[in-house]
Order: sequence, then C-alpha cells, then structure tokens
Amino acid sequence: MGVDAVAGFSAAELTPTPVMGPAAAVRGSEYAELRRRVTGAALLDRRAGWYSGRIAVNLSLLAGGWWAFVVLGDSWWQVATAAFLAVMFTQVAFIGHDAGHRQICSGRRGNDLVGLLSGNVLVGLSYGWWVAKHNRHHRHPNQVGRDPDIAPGAFVFTAAEAGRRRGWARWLTSHQAYLFFPILLLEGLNLHVASVRELAGRRDRTGRRDRTGRRDRTAAAEVVLLVVHLAGYLTAVALVLPPVKAVVFVLVHQALFGLYMGCAFAPNHKGMTILPGDEPDFLRRQVVTARNIRGGRATDVVFGGLNYQIEHHLFPSMPRPSLRRAQPLIRAFCQAHGVGYRETGALASYGEALRHLHRLGAPLRHPTPEKRMITALDLAAAQGGLRRAQQARE
Repeated sequence: MGVDAVAGFSAAELTPTPVMGPAAAVRGSEYAELRRRVTGAALLDRRAGWYSGRIAVNLSLLAGGWWAFVVLGDSWWQVATAAFLAVMFTQVAFIGHDAGHRQICSGRRGNDLVGLLSGNVLVGLSYGWWVAKHNRHHRHPNQVGRDPDIAPGAFVFTAAEAGRRRGWARWLTSHQAYLFFPILLLEGLNLHVASVRELAGRRDRTGRRDRTGRRDRTAAAEVVLLVVHLAGYLTAVALVLPPVKAVVFVLVHQALFGLYMGCAFAPNHKGMTILPGDEPDFLRRQVVTARNIRGGRATDVVFGGLNYQIEHHLFPSMPRPSLRRAQPLIRAFCQAHGVGYRETGALASYGEALRHLHRLGAPLRHPTPEKRMITALDLAAAQGGLRRAQQARE
C-alpha cells in the first residue's frame, strides 16, 4: 500500500520535483549539480539502523508513559504524565513525517506501514491526509493560493488576506501575534478534526474512481486504525481516572501536543519570503522561503530534524540523521551561488514569525484617519439616537 494509494494522489503529485521552465533552465542546472554532490556524499542513502534505534526508543518511552499513567492511577500527578505523553506523541509524529517523505525504508510499502502505525494508531492522525497536504506545501512553499500552510484560517500570512477579514475574524487577525501561542493549544484538536473530516469525505468515495483514475480503497482501513486509537485512548482514560481528572488529562495532553507540534513547525517558514505568483527555480524556491534553526544534538531531537528546514526542503527524502552532515555542503553551495540562506536561533525565529503576524494586524488595529473619523461619526450618531429614544420614552 503506497503513499499514492493511501492519500489518493499519484507518486508524481506527492514528490516535489524541480520546475524546469525556460527561464529556470540555467538555474535548474545548479540544483542538478548540488544533487550530484549530495548523492556523491551518500547523504541520500537509507539509515535503517538509526531509524530502528530511534523508533525503539520512542516506543519504549511511549510505553513507559502509559505504564506510569496506569501506576499513578487517580492522582493529580497525571497532569505531568499528560505533558510527557504530549512530548512523546510529537516525537512519534516526527517518525510519521519521515515515513511520509520515504526517508526510513527503501520501499514505499515499508514507509507507509510505519506512517500508518505512527500516525493513525499511536497518535490518532490520518497519515494519508497529512501526506497529501504536506507534500502540496513542499511543492509550493509560501506560495499564495498553492501552499495549504499559508491558507487563511485562524491566522493570515499576507496583507491581502488580512484586509479581507471581517467581524470577529478581523479582531482575531489584528491581535494574531499575541494569540499565536494560545491558539496553538488548539492545534492538536484541529489536527484530529481535520483527519476525521478528510477520512469521512474519502470514505464516501470508497469504491469510486478518484481524480487519479484509481479507486480509493484505503479510507476504510484508515478509519479503522483511527477508531482503534480513539477507543484505546478513551478506554484507558475512563478506566484509570474519575471524570473530572479524565477531562483535565485529555485537555492538558491534547493542548500540549498541539503546542509542541505548532512550535516545531512554525519557525520553518513563517515570516519568510511569500511568493505571490510565478515561482523561481526549484533551488531558490525551497531556500528563500525557509529558515534553519541553529543548535546542537538536543535541538535536533526537540525539532525532529525540522531545524534543518532548508536541507529538508531541497531533499525531502534525505534521512533525518544525514541532514546535519548535509548542512555545511548545502550552505556553502548556496552562498557560492548567491542564494540567500537564512539561519537563526530558535527564539529569534519565533520573534521573526510573531513580528510578521504583528505587522499584518497593524492596519486593523490602527485604521487610517479617514476610517477613524467614520468610526467616530458612527459612534456619535448611535449615541445621539439612543439619547433621542430615551427622551421619547420619557
């Protein structure tokens, strides 16, 4: 069962490939040269041993977390257990991410198996939905109308979208920088709901031809795996904890899971170059829209390798442990060819993202003098109307 079958997209659609239009032909050869160097350094070779060890550690820690959950029983210390399990859910999700990019196994079937077990069974997210969405992002990073990660939602990332906001959404956008981290507490719930919604739509199409001409036969299987996760999760919580503590446990666990996931992915592109229309060549498209996070081995673990975002976008199938080794080569290549290579610390990256969101909300917080005059006149008229109505009643 391949990624194309799982997600209902062809392999060509799911794999980011260099765009070689007439204007990009010469520059496209730069990426070809970089790829030859990376391949020659064996940086795209599978790292089965590393992944076997990482998966074993993750599963051991995850099992240990659930064992502690059972042993602690009816205790408010379960809040700490919820926090630990939120971390481990995210670490397992990182493995699902790598499987979706075919970094782990040489064959598609093995990667899909790891992805389905990591995503659907252990974390409760649809692997097929996520693969399709995430690879659309990889093909068109930060491109308006094509990258789902900058589509308007709780946040907006372009001035044009900010200007279209009305009502409560307008207020939300005007304060989105301040609300960024609080809203991330809902990201876990959002991911679960999006998974269910997508699978419900695909389940309705089971047995019919999808847009690639094949039959989508995997939606039911993904639904079963999600049900297994949900049933096991809720049963464990209900059996071990009384109702109030059970609700608190679930809320803390899912909120911190969403916060960790959001904080791991947010520094990668937010506040970087937005591509309004025509794309540059593949090399520049992937580099100028991304930023790396400086740090050591601990940073690699915390961010699941996503701190090497530029290297990851240039070579999505590169195994996670090879990203650190590839960075000096790729950074030097970009500098030699005049391609902007952005690297910063973790806190600085959040600052850049928040400042970008804050700038977009500024016109909504501080309207032009004309708009302020209209608002003042409307308020005065409304107050006058209220006074007249009150006088009439008297």
